[in-house]
Amino acid sequence: MLKRSRFEMRFTPYQQRLYGYAVAMTGDRDSARDLLHDCVARAAAAHNRPADEPAFRAWLFTIMRNLWIDQVRASQRRTLAIEALSDAALDMPVALESVAVNAFAVRQAFELLSHDHREVLALVDISGFTYQEAAHLLGVPSGTIMSRISRARQVLAKLLADDEPTIVSLSRATREK
Repeated sequence: MLKRSRFEMRFTPYQQRLYGYAVAMTGDRDSARDLLHDCVARAAAAHNRPADEPAFRAWLFTIMRNLWIDQVRASQRRTLAIEALSDAALDMPVALESVAVNAFAVRQAFELLSHDHREVLALVDISGFTYQEAAHLLGVPSGTIMSRISRARQVLAKLLADDEPTIVSLSRATREK
């Protein structure tokens, strides 16, 4: 028989309450299960967990709340992007083609960036993390995030301003050997 981990023993008493909280926030049991799973994964991976039980419980609920906020923000960004694309398509059929071409150009330029630049842009500009959050996630000082973001944006802008089209391999593996 497998022995339960210390984390599992501490987490189990709060599992039903966390699930109820997730259902209340999401309004959907499937989404709530996904949110609970993400919360467990985030908490289990944490290196520093609060020692006393009231702080541990509050910490778990804070993790869940923050994950929910991140999901809502991401959903809002997707909705705004879809609405913008829909408005552009209604206003001018040619505008949609231009948006698609621009999106393709940005995607190609993004693929040409170094791993560090892609990673930091994905966290801050695409996923909406603050510099502090990105620094914490990557385990680097926030100044490093600021300089990487600045350099990555400069390189991306230069790539997009280049008049010569660049062909990007469909497989990143062939480029990063």
